[in-house]
Amino acid sequence: MKGNAVKDMTSGAPAKLICGFFVPMVFGLLFQQLYNMVDTIIVGKYLGVSALASVGSTGSINFMIIGFCIGVCNGFTIPVAQKFGEKNLVQLKKAAANGAWLAAGFSLVMTILVCVLCRQILVWMDTPADIIDGAYAYIFVIFLGIPVTYLYNMVSGIIRSLGDSRTPLYFLLMSSVLNVLLDLFTIVVLGMGVAGAAWATVLAQAVSGIACLVFMIKRFEILKMSRKEAAPDLRIMKNLCGIGIPMGLQYSITAIGSMVLQVAVNGLGSMSVAAMTAATKISMFFCCPFDALGSTMATYGGQNIGARRLDRIREGLKDAVLMGSVYALLALLVLYYLGDSIALLFLDADQSQILGQVRQYLLANAVFYIPLVFVNAVRFLIQGMGYSKRAVLAGVCEMAARAGVGFLLVPYFGYTAVCFASPCAWIAADLFLVPSYLAIMGRLEREWQIQPTEAGLSKGAGKIVRRKERARIRYGA
Repeated sequence: MKGNAVKDMTSGAPAKLICGFFVPMVFGLLFQQLYNMVDTIIVGKYLGVSALASVGSTGSINFMIIGFCIGVCNGFTIPVAQKFGEKNLVQLKKAAANGAWLAAGFSLVMTILVCVLCRQILVWMDTPADIIDGAYAYIFVIFLGIPVTYLYNMVSGIIRSLGDSRTPLYFLLMSSVLNVLLDLFTIVVLGMGVAGAAWATVLAQAVSGIACLVFMIKRFEILKMSRKEAAPDLRIMKNLCGIGIPMGLQYSITAIGSMVLQVAVNGLGSMSVAAMTAATKISMFFCCPFDALGSTMATYGGQNIGARRLDRIREGLKDAVLMGSVYALLALLVLYYLGDSIALLFLDADQSQILGQVRQYLLANAVFYIPLVFVNAVRFLIQGMGYSKRAVLAGVCEMAARAGVGFLLVPYFGYTAVCFASPCAWIAADLFLVPSYLAIMGRLEREWQIQPTEAGLSKGAGKIVRRKERARIRYGA
């Protein structure tokens, strides 16, 4: 391939490969969250606390819908990684093409539905009357941009499935810088309010998505395909939906719990909403390495299950958990000593009550970052292996935990309970994910009829997998 090399993660030291893929993703996600923070800072400083709360009150519905889009795209690209691991380039191209057809159809239907319903959803969520108009003005524009969300995430997901995490980073950096500049232009110069922040996000992502697509077409020769390879194939689409929809639902189901929690926070008043908005933005920034670790393990798991290298999957997970745990401890120290100073980026020093709530939220979450390491590493690994339905059930566990806190604890313990909602969700997911991973690995070893110590070694990979099990591994279980 000209200029860009795909990366084969089925050979070589797992720790080195994971780190090489992980680092560019971390920088990309950190920069993305940095511009999200700048976006929030601009809204808070130029438009006030009420506008900040308006944007923040849409966080859970935004996560539910946009998270579904991202999850679906990630699912559609998993077979690309699996076929790359198998070295089956014809099926790789067909998977990429049919994923693109599905993404186009999903984006059209979803845009129409959520734009029609979004105001009513805000009403159902008991959004405070003083911020609901601003919330609607912001989220409606974000939902108009669903097609560009699909575009960027589908293209970048395909590229990452081939082992290249650097190219999406470059376009993400471009989008981030453009977003900040457009924020200042639409809010400060044009005076468009919170809608200006939304338009800045949509336009920046559109430019990035189109540029990324053009670059992929021109530079990634492995993806150049004939008309027959690019043609819609209902059988392949069905298989892709079997992976993509569960992964999208995983995000949305998790977000339902967040929406229930958001309703509970809304009931505490706009000051609590503003505190959670600022705290969530900061927390998301510090959680970027966990998200990057998850995306890395999805590609790593997809390629290695395609190559039937169970030994590498096991070793890679061990290295990923160790890396994530070291970072979790460092993040806790930083937030403990500098959390107050970071919060001042969003709020004025005289807003002492909100600042105290921000610190409380950050520390309550940071203490439980190691369970979050397992959530991301294990969940995305088994998704990459093709077991996306297990990840959905983990999402159900998260939803139940967050919803339980919102329904049962927030009315009695107030904002303190809100701070521990996510840690409860992470622990609940781990209680399902870790046993599921162990069961999957044991099952594959038995199905492949090889000894655990030989699992995946090239010498022991001669046993033929039963047709039913191969379909399950490739297309989801």
